[in-house]
Amino acid sequence: MAPPDSNMARATFVSETLLPTRTGNFRVRAYRDPQDGSEPVAIILGDLEGARDLAVRVHDECFTSEVLGSLKCDCREQLEFALETIKRRGKGAVIYLRQEGRGIGLANKIAAYALQEEGHDTVDANRALGLPDDQRRYDAASTILEDLGVESIELLTNNPRKVDELRALGVHITKRLSVLVPANPHSADYLRAKAERMGHLLDPPPPPSIDAEAS
Repeated sequence: MAPPDSNMARATFVSETLLPTRTGNFRVRAYRDPQDGSEPVAIILGDLEGARDLAVRVHDECFTSEVLGSLKCDCREQLEFALETIKRRGKGAVIYLRQEGRGIGLANKIAAYALQEEGHDTVDANRALGLPDDQRRYDAASTILEDLGVESIELLTNNPRKVDELRALGVHITKRLSVLVPANPHSADYLRAKAERMGHLLDPPPPPSIDAEAS
């Protein structure tokens, strides 16, 4: 893996601990990102030093689904899919970044949800608020993978932009692994917008929305 830009502010390691979960026993390494003060974590399984073709998910925080159980998106299911994949392989990592709502923050995400209730899709709702479609950054993920000693990864993602962004930061990605999460009627329109307007590679395609079924 190529080293990150030496001028880039690096996420710094804080501490590591064992974390038993419903999925299995993982180790969690905490970091601090000097660029925005956030605290990303690496959820790891196995000895990652020198690992090649390691299953890795770079995952962005989603309070509404991961804490409240919202059905409006597939974030919680993607995280669970990644952890199950890592457990099955016996080795891997989830880099968990604190970038709610594609980087716009929780309050703005709720405001965008309100506009979606009025008929905007996820892209147009952000634009109506004067916000970018996606302002996430992945330099912290790059420096965390370097800190872990990972040589190359198979990236669990449906988002080609994430692949491009990480490769531009020097992460050696040998393969993209699809995250197979079925849509539900509440998330169908959101997933369709991600596929049609943001280039996400979804298989199978989302089903009709509740409104479409009622029409």
